[in-house]
Amino acid sequence: MARLSFKQVDVFTDRPFLGNPVAVVIGADGLDTQTMQRIACWTNLSETTFLLKSSKADYRLRIFTPRHELPFAGHPTIGSAHAALESGFVSRKKKLVQECGAGLIELSVEDDGRIFLKGPPAKMQRLEKQIPSIPLAPASAVMKVDVGPVWVVGEMTDARALAALEPDMTALAQWSLSLGVSGATVFAASGESSSAIHVRSFAPAHSIPEDPVCGSGNLSVAVFLKETNQALRFGNPYVARQGMQLGRDGRVAVRVGERIEIGGHAVTCVEGNLNT
Repeated sequence: MARLSFKQVDVFTDRPFLGNPVAVVIGADGLDTQTMQRIACWTNLSETTFLLKSSKADYRLRIFTPRHELPFAGHPTIGSAHAALESGFVSRKKKLVQECGAGLIELSVEDDGRIFLKGPPAKMQRLEKQIPSIPLAPASAVMKVDVGPVWVVGEMTDARALAALEPDMTALAQWSLSLGVSGATVFAASGESSSAIHVRSFAPAHSIPEDPVCGSGNLSVAVFLKETNQALRFGNPYVARQGMQLGRDGRVAVRVGERIEIGGHAVTCVEGNLNT
C-alpha cells in the first residue's frame, strides 16, 4: 500500500472554510487514471488534483471532478500551485509553469501571497437560447465560453436577483448535456465597495449543483465582458465575490488584458497521508 501526501486547500480566501476546497494528491506518478478517478469520486469535491513530475514545466497537473477528467480548471490550478510550493514539490519562486490538458499555464506568486494564473485562449460562441430557469437581464447577451471547462455566461439584473436565484437543476442539467457545456455562470453588479460583481456557477450535469467559487467561471465572465466591449465597465483589475449562498465568501481578482488573469489567496485546511 502506497502512502502519498495529501492536502485540502481552500482557494480564493485567506481564511479557512470560506473559499472553494480542492483536494491535492502530491507526487502521484504511480497512480493510474482509474485510481485517480476513484479518489476524486471518494473526496466528492468539485475537483481533486494530482501533482506529477514534468519534463516541460515545473509540474504536471491532472484534474478530476467526481465523474471525469478536466483539461483545466481555475481554483484547482491555484490551490495545487499553493500545495506544490508549501510541500516543497517545487522550489519557492515568483513564476511557475504548470503542464495540464489545456497546455502550459503560466502562474505568478505576488508579494501579498496571492497566486495568479493566465487563462488559456478562449473560444466564444453567441447563443440565441436563454438559460433555462435563469431570468437574465433583458439586454444581456448569452455566450458559450470555452476555457477548458465550457460555461454559458449571462448577466442578471442585480445582485439581489442573483442571490435569490434557485434554478431548476434537472432542466439545467439536461440543457447543459444537450449543448455539451459544463453549466451556466451568471453575474450581476454587486453594488458594494468590496467587490465589483457577484457571480454564481451551476454545473448539475457534472454532479456539482453549484460551485462555491469558480475560477473557470470567472475567467468566462471576464471573456464575456471583453467580447461584449465591457472590459472596463467594472474597473481593471476588478474583484468578483462568490459563494455566499453556500456559506462561503470567495474573492477572485480579475485582470483583463490581452490574456485574462485570475488570482487569489489559498490556505491549507487539511493535510496528511493518503493510503492507496
